[in-house]
Amino acid sequence: CLFQTTFISMNSSSGEGQVIVVSWANYGRRDTTTCPGQYTIHIFADSPLTCVHRCNGKNSCTVEEPSSVDPCVNIYKYLECNFNLIELQTCLQFMNSSSGEGQVIVVYWANYGRRDNTTCPDGNTAQLQNVTCLSPGSPEYVTNRCNWQNSCTVEAKTSVFGDPCGGTYKYLEVVYDCQSKTLHVGAAVR
Repeated sequence: CLFQTTFISMNSSSGEGQVIVVSWANYGRRDTTTCPGQYTIHIFADSPLTCVHRCNGKNSCTVEEPSSVDPCVNIYKYLECNFNLIELQTCLQFMNSSSGEGQVIVVYWANYGRRDNTTCPDGNTAQLQNVTCLSPGSPEYVTNRCNWQNSCTVEAKTSVFGDPCGGTYKYLEVVYDCQSKTLHVGAAVR
């Protein structure tokens, strides 16, 4: 609801090895009962990227309602973020993935670098300190290599992704799911 902050966190026992993947987001109004106010007409607004940028690939995040975007003036709005928990692949020299029969891989997020000092602690202490090591090209590379494939292999090394932060021990993280190969689109048949 307006001017509220939401914290999304997973229980550490059930969420270990899982990350948040935002599947849908909306900032506006879809019904008259959620966050009721003086003006509650149905308004659909473009999905904000706030949820995606703050939550994708993380095990917790804080999301605030966008204050600079007002898709429907004088209407009480709320931010909705629908998300799933997906298993995270880490600590591999190669990412080897395959989907079930009739399914394909769909990559949601990827990073070659380091985001904490406890994952893949194989380097010495100095090599684990930079926890903001992000390779900007990793999502595009892994997506191009693996999306819509039954299986794929990606080497986790600097010759593939570049070296976004020298002297830091890096690993590959990939958030993906296996989905049906068939896309169902509603259409009228006469």
